[in-house]
Amino acid sequence: MEPDALIEMFGEVCVAITQAVSPITGADRRARTARPGQYAIDVVADEAALKVLGGREFTIVSEESGVTGLPNGEITVVIDPIDGSSNASRDIPYWATSLCALDEDGPLAAMVVNHATFVVNTAVRGQGAFRDEVQLHPSDVTRVEDSVVALSTFPNRMLQWKQFRALGSCALALCDVAAGVFDGYFDGGSVHAPWDYLGGYLICLEAGAQVVDLNDRPLALGDPNARRHLIAAGTSELLATLRKAAG
Repeated sequence: MEPDALIEMFGEVCVAITQAVSPITGADRRARTARPGQYAIDVVADEAALKVLGGREFTIVSEESGVTGLPNGEITVVIDPIDGSSNASRDIPYWATSLCALDEDGPLAAMVVNHATFVVNTAVRGQGAFRDEVQLHPSDVTRVEDSVVALSTFPNRMLQWKQFRALGSCALALCDVAAGVFDGYFDGGSVHAPWDYLGGYLICLEAGAQVVDLNDRPLALGDPNARRHLIAAGTSELLATLRKAAG
């Protein structure tokens, strides 16, 4: 499947999720399932996504339904139907669908859509990264004292950054690093799976930002059991400094 066709399909997935989740409000939007950490809207979004993705010749790896589709397909689509489910459940406008297609050479095409703002982030390998058709470029900040950083948990070591934010969506935070909204991002531990970060990872790489695992483990994989300790920055100098906070 060609990258442009993948991006078009990813758009269809995101529209289907918006249409499925938007009518759910109030207590129903905050309802949980019997699975720890899962909201009912996660399942609704996953079912909507699979209706679009199903029946095609690729493997699907979803946070909510695991590995489905064609076994050992040439392309693997990794999806988090709702990244930032707690935000979505409480109408906090920072939650997204994250999609990334992998082939034998790694991440090929990605889309991360903020469903609350309808901002669309996309990337195709070798073709740059875009936000609503505007090409993305990361921050050029090198000193942590000048940086505004995003984090997912409290750091192991506080640094003298200018400001920080904890907004509750790894996928969107990485896209905001790619766009220069944040100068950097880091996790406090190995907490994120490929469906959380792969879309934002490719978007960062294509924009020119850097994303690594603290222990330099590979990131370009669709293993549903993998968890990574992420650090991202617009410059190598800031990345090196943020390693101290993450570690």
